[in-house]
Amino acid sequence: MVICFVGGLAILVKGADWLVDGASDLAKRLGVSDLMIGLTVVAFGTSMPEFIVNMTSVSTHSTDLAITNVLGSNIINTLVILGCSALVFPIVAKKETVRIELPLTIIAGIMTLLFVWANWCGETVKGISRLEGSVLLLVFVGFLFKSIKSTKSAVTEKAEHKMPLWKCVLLVLVGLASLVLGGELVVRSATKIAQQAGIPESIIGLTIVALGTSLPELATSVMASFKHNSDIAIGNVVGSNIFNVFFILGTSALIRPLPAYQGVELDSFLVALSGAVVWLLLICNKKQTINRWGGALLLTIYAVYLSFRLGVI
Repeated sequence: MVICFVGGLAILVKGADWLVDGASDLAKRLGVSDLMIGLTVVAFGTSMPEFIVNMTSVSTHSTDLAITNVLGSNIINTLVILGCSALVFPIVAKKETVRIELPLTIIAGIMTLLFVWANWCGETVKGISRLEGSVLLLVFVGFLFKSIKSTKSAVTEKAEHKMPLWKCVLLVLVGLASLVLGGELVVRSATKIAQQAGIPESIIGLTIVALGTSLPELATSVMASFKHNSDIAIGNVVGSNIFNVFFILGTSALIRPLPAYQGVELDSFLVALSGAVVWLLLICNKKQTINRWGGALLLTIYAVYLSFRLGVI
């Protein structure tokens, strides 16, 4: 199990390196921004582990794992991944991210909280019903339409590129495949260890599985930050958060209604709160930058939350 865990991490790091290089060069070739590539291609690719885990969870009636995987991943994406990325190199956000994408991640948390809190559809058990899953998917379609429209209207000159097109596409595909494979190895080995230790499914979903399925985002964003590519670093996180709630959670609920679990209100609230904290860090800074102290703040919030959820404090 330990060998699988270490091997998975190694594959993740290398896959992230290939993906960032390939995606950045692809953006230059297509004449679109790194941010748009991060919000769509990279975000969708790095969200594949969450999608695979959720489809498996709903098919095996492990609905707690389906919700906690998404909420836990979004919390980790925002607090841990952006926190670590900002510690490596301060992250600068574009106006579009602050104005549209980040508020949408806050709305994602609020909508999830409202769905699991109130019994809107007359269901006997509180949770996310098929109708509510459909609403989430409709929002996702709207976001996707807006992203495609923005890409078409964005007139950017095609910059110089460093590698041939075939190599660029190959790096993106191999990088994404490596991230999925590495994430799968890490999740399987870590989950097995946790189950043997008798840890509850909801806690496994919020911590080990959520962190494991977020490893592609972590590896990609930290690598992008290391290469001073803030657009891919923040676009990957924000895009993944949007994909996770509106597409993955929406699809999961459409296949099978997802009953609420104990503590889901707190987790949904933190999804919204963490997005709001990042948004405030950016709008309170004239350069719209998350500095290293901001990264440290995000990591501290996660440490406090995790300690509370694990019953340490």
